[in-house]
Amino acid sequence: MARTKIDYGIDLGTTNSAISRMESGEAKIIKISGLDDTMPSCVAYNKKGVLVGKNAFGAHGSEQDLRLSRDIEPNAFIEFKRTMGTDKKYFSSNLGKDLSSEELSAEVLKTLKSFVTDEAVNAVVITVPAAFKNNQIDATRRAAKLSGFEHAEVLQEPVAAAMAYGLDNKKKDGFWLVFDFGGGTFDAALLKVEDGIMKVADTEGDNYLGGKNLDLAVVDEIIIPHIQENFSIDDILSNDYSKSNYREALKRYAEELKNELSFKSEFNLYKEGQATRLDDNGEEIEIDLTVTQAELETVLSPIFQKAVDISIKLLERNNLKGSSLDSLILVGGPTFSPIIRKMLEKQICKPDTTVDPMTVVSKGAALYASTVEISDDIKEQTRDKSKIQIEIGHEASTVELEEFVTLKILTDKTEGTIPEKVFAEIARSDKAWSSGKVEINEIGEVIETQLIEGKTNSFEVTLFDDKGNILESEPKEFTIIQGIGGLNSMQGLTLNWGIEIKKRETGKIEFRQVSGLEQNKSLPATGTANGLKTQKQIRPGMDSDFIKIPLYQGEHGADGTRAIYNEHVYDIIISGADLPALLPDNSDVDLTISIDKSQKVSIQAYFPYLDHTSEIEVPTDTVQSVETNWLSNEIRKAKGSIEELKEEGIQEDKVQKIESEINELERKFDNSKNDVDGKQEVLTNLRKTLKNIDELSETTEWPKLEEELKEEFYRLEKANKDLGNDRSTQVVNQLRNQLEEVLKSQDIKLGKALAEEIHSVFFQMTLVYQLINFIRQHNQHFGSYHWKDSNRARQLLNEGLQQIGENPNTDDLHPIVVDLINLLPNDERPSGDDSVLVG
Repeated sequence: MARTKIDYGIDLGTTNSAISRMESGEAKIIKISGLDDTMPSCVAYNKKGVLVGKNAFGAHGSEQDLRLSRDIEPNAFIEFKRTMGTDKKYFSSNLGKDLSSEELSAEVLKTLKSFVTDEAVNAVVITVPAAFKNNQIDATRRAAKLSGFEHAEVLQEPVAAAMAYGLDNKKKDGFWLVFDFGGGTFDAALLKVEDGIMKVADTEGDNYLGGKNLDLAVVDEIIIPHIQENFSIDDILSNDYSKSNYREALKRYAEELKNELSFKSEFNLYKEGQATRLDDNGEEIEIDLTVTQAELETVLSPIFQKAVDISIKLLERNNLKGSSLDSLILVGGPTFSPIIRKMLEKQICKPDTTVDPMTVVSKGAALYASTVEISDDIKEQTRDKSKIQIEIGHEASTVELEEFVTLKILTDKTEGTIPEKVFAEIARSDKAWSSGKVEINEIGEVIETQLIEGKTNSFEVTLFDDKGNILESEPKEFTIIQGIGGLNSMQGLTLNWGIEIKKRETGKIEFRQVSGLEQNKSLPATGTANGLKTQKQIRPGMDSDFIKIPLYQGEHGADGTRAIYNEHVYDIIISGADLPALLPDNSDVDLTISIDKSQKVSIQAYFPYLDHTSEIEVPTDTVQSVETNWLSNEIRKAKGSIEELKEEGIQEDKVQKIESEINELERKFDNSKNDVDGKQEVLTNLRKTLKNIDELSETTEWPKLEEELKEEFYRLEKANKDLGNDRSTQVVNQLRNQLEEVLKSQDIKLGKALAEEIHSVFFQMTLVYQLINFIRQHNQHFGSYHWKDSNRARQLLNEGLQQIGENPNTDDLHPIVVDLINLLPNDERPSGDDSVLVG
């Protein structure tokens, strides 16, 4: 059967994965080896080849047993989803080479695809965490391509879960919260539902919070302390490589403890034969540990609490409480834990347990896939042109009980004979409704279909000639989902997109949000950033002359924060080689950034002076890396900032909370110096803590800001007295009135804005004198500079000196100074990155 819709959905999970497809209007799980709904996301390599799934997980377990006795090179891998889009490599000694996260994920995808035995699968929808960054989404697409899928769309996991839940649920209005706690990531998604039309209102998440964190908490706080009480293992724990291996191997026992204590009040973990590693004194290590439910809850609750706090923060941001929710939907294996279910019921509301947390995402992905057209390339490959080709047009989903469908014969796609008259009949799969025979042609005909409420309605199309004979045709089927609306706009941006700019008034480098690409904007989305200025001239054909546009993704409240606190996506470089003519300094640049439904990014940079547009495609093969020494230094600097807060006497309780967060991050960093995933987790949380430090620092800003305002205004008054005129005096008087109001209100935000305005007026008033000083200084010390063209430099300086003698203004001297700067080598130019745009 030639499919026109993708119809296949895959939940590519950190711990487990699943595949579903649409069959007769229903999303059905494809059984793994005919037995299981899900498959472990595990890949192992032996001397004969590759193992994936349950067999690979068995090999991984055997390997972890060996790791408990000695350090070995692994050949079985799990949890590689957490390192998607990074430079992490997994070395297999049996293969003798490194493997990327995408290559390992591709093996999982290929294996899932192999369980479809009745047709070739070349298109799929793959789910990703809502909090996935752009490079992680790109990495998922690369994995799909490596696994042989010619067309792959991505869908956010909470959206998939909400679709599967919403179709069968009678609640068609209100707010739903998807609580998606997986093996490696956590997402909270708030959906607003009106008359069955779903819209993601807001999202929040953590790419490094999941079941892995639960296991490591049990290892670090229960199992290893027990071993340390009875044995000496300092040598193991002092070596980063051995420590990482040992913690990883002990995670199996943590999983066993969690599972057993889900239904027992206590459990004895006894390991003798497998835990044969010798301690520092040569004794064989034995584990004989009894743990109670209460002890386990003490360890796991702080991890789960992070997810609950994220959810509460999301609700509060939208002026909601747990009692405002109509549904709390659980997704992910860890949500089976009675600990988290009890916490959610107490702190938010009672969860809805009507869907299977393990399969709901895969089924939702298949539902969504049934609404997505297969790419034209695949359609052409699979057409049987001997059959009459038709085009079926309809809404993929609706909240109405009737839907118009258009049928049209594609004469240019059909090689067989088409009768003079062709009739079509649409019949619903339950045989309770049919359209009767309607004549169709290459122009098209509209037929009104009747839908069953709250179902995925499947229809079959049959063609006849005028004698009633059935004609071979394709496609033969289509589906319309009744009860869910707004599928095309359900997916939105989960992060704010922006660029790094130098703020014109202060010179501060910051994250500037792009208008139209704010968090929660529906996809596809287009954003613009206008009013940007170049800092230097760009000469045509010169690669050394360039504009740099750093592209970032930022979380809620990112606008105006330090750019480095956000996720860097890509540095867009536009050089003189890309421009048709000279672009003067201070030229306008208008950016248009487009993000399609699958979150692929393209950019247009328009230069009004040249009437030229540069087209830029953001590459999809970038990876992130975190350098260990750099991260260690950033933690050290954060601790220094905390000491400064203490000295300034800021609220002690808040400082202590941040200090505790930094100490916890430092502990995690010490445990994961050899682990890319662990370092990414530390960096993500460090950025959040640094933002909190900045916010606390602002609470002590008023005394400093008050002093700065008075000094800046005094300087402006003096400059106006020496250099001003009637017009400038009027501006200064207006600023004086504003200053008096700000000093009364002690409003920091207004004070900062006023300080910038005073600085800007002073700068403009004194700019001509700064230019005069530049020319005089470089004339006086002419021989100490390494001019690229000394004759041209001398000529410009002479011209500048002549202008100075004729009472010049800024416009007379500015071009001369710019040309002089361009004749200086980079290390002798005035400081500052002049390739970044000014805004």
